[in-house]
Amino acid sequence: MARPKISVIGAGNVGASTALMLSQMELGDIVLVDIVEGMPQGKSLDMMQMNPIYGYDSNITGTNSYDETEGSDIVVITSGIPRKPGMSRDDLISTNTNVVKQVTENVAAKSPNAILILVTNPLDA
Repeated sequence: MARPKISVIGAGNVGASTALMLSQMELGDIVLVDIVEGMPQGKSLDMMQMNPIYGYDSNITGTNSYDETEGSDIVVITSGIPRKPGMSRDDLISTNTNVVKQVTENVAAKSPNAILILVTNPLDA
């Protein structure tokens, strides 16, 4: 049986921590995606280098392209901007709504049957 493919969109603190936890639990092979060039690649390489030390064998790929997420079984969306000083919750919702809309459109094009889990600010909106 093939291992599940889990994509994590957003390689910031929450996304990278999520990818690491999923890898440690060996829930599937992980694809870490971010728009910042080099960031998901570096973080995934760091995580892959921990695999033999801690004894888990999940494959973790870092990318700036949604192409590598194709066929994902689960997609965890952590992308969005954090709330800045003086920013209202309404402004944060407005900004992150646009981010999440763009991300979900890209995800749906590559993995239309995936289960989506959203973890973006504000979490309680």
